[in-house]
Amino acid sequence: MPARLLLFLCVIVPVFAKEAPDVDCLVVNLKYVSCTWNKNGTPEVNYTFYSRFSNQQLISCPHYLSENNMNIGCNQPCGSGDRFLTFHTEVHGNGIFIENHDLRQQVKLNPPNNLTVLNGSDSNLWFYWNHTSPAPLRCVESEVRFRTNNNNWEHSKVSSKTQNYSINLPSNSSRYELQVRNRIGYGCGASRFWSDWSEPVVWGSHDTTGSSDTMTVWTPVLYVVGAITLILLIMMLLHHERIRIILIPAVPKPSLFLQDIEDWFQFPKGLKESFKANYNEDACPVSEYNHVSQADGVKSDGSTSSVTTDQTDCSVSIDVNDPEDLSIPLSSFSSPVSSEEVQKVSN
Repeated sequence: MPARLLLFLCVIVPVFAKEAPDVDCLVVNLKYVSCTWNKNGTPEVNYTFYSRFSNQQLISCPHYLSENNMNIGCNQPCGSGDRFLTFHTEVHGNGIFIENHDLRQQVKLNPPNNLTVLNGSDSNLWFYWNHTSPAPLRCVESEVRFRTNNNNWEHSKVSSKTQNYSINLPSNSSRYELQVRNRIGYGCGASRFWSDWSEPVVWGSHDTTGSSDTMTVWTPVLYVVGAITLILLIMMLLHHERIRIILIPAVPKPSLFLQDIEDWFQFPKGLKESFKANYNEDACPVSEYNHVSQADGVKSDGSTSSVTTDQTDCSVSIDVNDPEDLSIPLSSFSSPVSSEEVQKVSN
């Protein structure tokens, strides 16, 4: 019977036991340790917190962090070198939960302050800032991010002991914005946490964020208005023939007539004169002739007669013997007949 009861308790007790709070601790600016236990939400038990470093006595929490009237964390003062010591915590509630913490890499510094910007004598833009932690300057490294005209951020590391950064040959028409953050460097036990970014410092012709934000809002509106205007103009050109002809005159259709081509191409005066003929040709008068039947055209001696036109310099003779054979060249005919014979034939 006792063995069964012990077995029953071993099974039932873990079911009703409360889950141990998960305590996370962070050294803030090397001045105090901030521990919280609300990672899984607001706890159901109002815990009390006790802590100590390895060479100190256990003390109760001097300053609780609360949420919905429940304790969710504690801030415990510490010295700048205490992070290298083991930190011992105890959370009391429906039990006592004990943990040990290594805080060497659990350090988060405050962001730099007093950022200033100067246009140096070397024509470079110089940014300066101050650290607020008690850590030696040689132990603090910084990271800078800057952007031009609200473009993407550019990041750059700054070595220890340095509290300035320069941008070479800045443009007077551009806007420069810069922020800085820092952490404990590798030479002094590097921390895993960067500080928050500092307040931005701005330099340039557009040194107010309001104007750039307004321009960003109006840019798509201007694009939409321009697109609508273009569409309306195209519709007007398609549906109003008169407006389209005025804005886009029609190209004349090329013609085979020289006068139309000259008016279209707008020939120079000298080129137009070159198209005119520069020689004269004598006119060649031509008179009509009548066909004479074969019976009337036979002479007494049985020969045939031919009829020619009366020309001065370009006489053409036609053989009447075979009027249908017109394929004979004109140059093959004999010399023209006299005008007396032509008069006889016409009678």
